[in-house]
Amino acid sequence: MTATQTQPKSEIISHLINGVLAIKPLASIAKHQAREMMIKRAEKLGVPWRENVRQLSSHDWGKELIQVENPQLNYPDYYVCSFHAYEKGNLSWEAALEVESAAYAVHSTIWKKTDGISIKGDAKLRENYHQVLKEKHALAPQDILDVGCSIGMSTFALQQTYPQARVTGLDLSPYFLAVANYRARKENLKINWVHAAGEASGLAEKSFDLVSAFLIYHELPQKAGKGIFREARRLLRPGGYFAMMDMNPQSDDFKQMPPYVFTLLKSTEPYLDEYFSLDVEAALVEAGFAPPTITPISPRHRAIVAQVQ
Repeated sequence: MTATQTQPKSEIISHLINGVLAIKPLASIAKHQAREMMIKRAEKLGVPWRENVRQLSSHDWGKELIQVENPQLNYPDYYVCSFHAYEKGNLSWEAALEVESAAYAVHSTIWKKTDGISIKGDAKLRENYHQVLKEKHALAPQDILDVGCSIGMSTFALQQTYPQARVTGLDLSPYFLAVANYRARKENLKINWVHAAGEASGLAEKSFDLVSAFLIYHELPQKAGKGIFREARRLLRPGGYFAMMDMNPQSDDFKQMPPYVFTLLKSTEPYLDEYFSLDVEAALVEAGFAPPTITPISPRHRAIVAQVQ
């Protein structure tokens, strides 16, 4: 029996895709195709992607950036690379102004087998995550940290779920934080925004009851992901919880994903293989948490919640 015959089919396909993406011209084509597919899907669903960007671009974002940026911050190497088909990754206005439209497009197909393709998929995904937090863990946090908060969609949802709580949003992209701060001000929401790395937040020890990470782990190398587990443990008070929501590598949706679609996905997610191979349960226990509960919340996502040990 050859080595190839002993490998799972998904692993063989993954290796082949990695080989294709290692060829820069082919990787560029895949990224372009992935981006075009998202824009077309969004606009077909009624999300005016390009018009939204046009309107947002008219705002004076330079002033917003000054309010949130930490000019002394040194970006970790893993962050200064291409993400989501943007050459500068999350360190660009283009990425920041398109996040919301992209979320609606990407999550529109989650429940296509039962509810069809709909922009409501994004809201349903967030609601299911918060339902796990409220029903299975009965949390009543007074201080919440949203790690990798992006433009604040997950942060605002946490504030709405726990209106009594003081909420802090943390992200490595000052461009994302500038948009988040602008949106919070428009909605008259008092949220503290922090420009820092999740694994080195600089925030006070034992200052939060809940640390949440919404859809960021598939964008992290394992070293950074484990670092965030350890930092969350440091930041949490006794009895506090760490919660994350992300792709579920064990879901049938990913196991049965056509190679072409998986190629497009991997072309925009440089650390996807590291996330899919991460033993989250073992890493959380090693960081000082009790064994977590893992709950599927969509055909391809899971919620993971762990209490301070």
